[in-house]
Amino acid sequence: MPNLTDLAAVRDICARYDFATSKGFGQNFIVNAGIPPRMAEACGAGPDWGVLEIGPGIGVLTKELALRAKKVVALEVDKRLPPILEETLAEFDNVKVILEDALKCDISALIAREFPGMKVAVCANLPYYITSPILMRLLEAHLPVENITVMVQKEAAQRITAQPGTREAGAISCAVAYYAKPELLFSVQPGSFFPAPKVTSAVIRLTLGQGAMQPVQDEAGYFALVRAAFCQRRKTAANSIAAGLCLPKAKVMEALAAAGISEKARPEQLSLEDFARLQKALAERH
Repeated sequence: MPNLTDLAAVRDICARYDFATSKGFGQNFIVNAGIPPRMAEACGAGPDWGVLEIGPGIGVLTKELALRAKKVVALEVDKRLPPILEETLAEFDNVKVILEDALKCDISALIAREFPGMKVAVCANLPYYITSPILMRLLEAHLPVENITVMVQKEAAQRITAQPGTREAGAISCAVAYYAKPELLFSVQPGSFFPAPKVTSAVIRLTLGQGAMQPVQDEAGYFALVRAAFCQRRKTAANSIAAGLCLPKAKVMEALAAAGISEKARPEQLSLEDFARLQKALAERH
């Protein structure tokens, strides 16, 4: 089997299959031999685990997952890659590559079908352009998953793992903290990829079932409020929520007061509990 972190071997594979990496698919293959084992270890995969990988590329992380897990299912949207993966993963009989878009397929049904009786983790080198949509899709689906361990742009990693109520927080921080315990594990320099991106990356782990607060009854309404609050970060929460939810500002101000939140508060100053109280106050005035 070729060394998939050796740049010469990667170039040879790409040349033999007439394959060029696609910016449209956000393809940056890992060529630092130390990274895939660290990611595979971080997701905790063991002999009784199933692992869902999103965007396997040419299989460098897939190989490390297959060495540890009972079964690996890799979702790939680029139809040029399955023939390459058939070669690079030929030694493994516990890997299944499915040509499907992770943003469109029924992941809950896939997990039930492919990983019966197994603990499940998601582990992936995510394309930067779909980081937030993929994470939100995985989290909102309430999947029976132990953790989500992914490589993302470092700036996104810092935002995703920021604590709600701090200056760095955003809508994605609040959503992630609601569902999971987020951790930024380690940074990865641009030279660790082929082709090299222009930015530093980082690996994060989201441990499911360890969210920062009790679930709310109306999750859709709760997250609509959070998104509205952060849609105009430079404004006060009152102005941003009124604009984002198309509500009279007076009604929003009343709800803020009822929830015990300052009318001058900015969205990044609000905790998850603040948003929950505010949602309840707004619902009572609807």
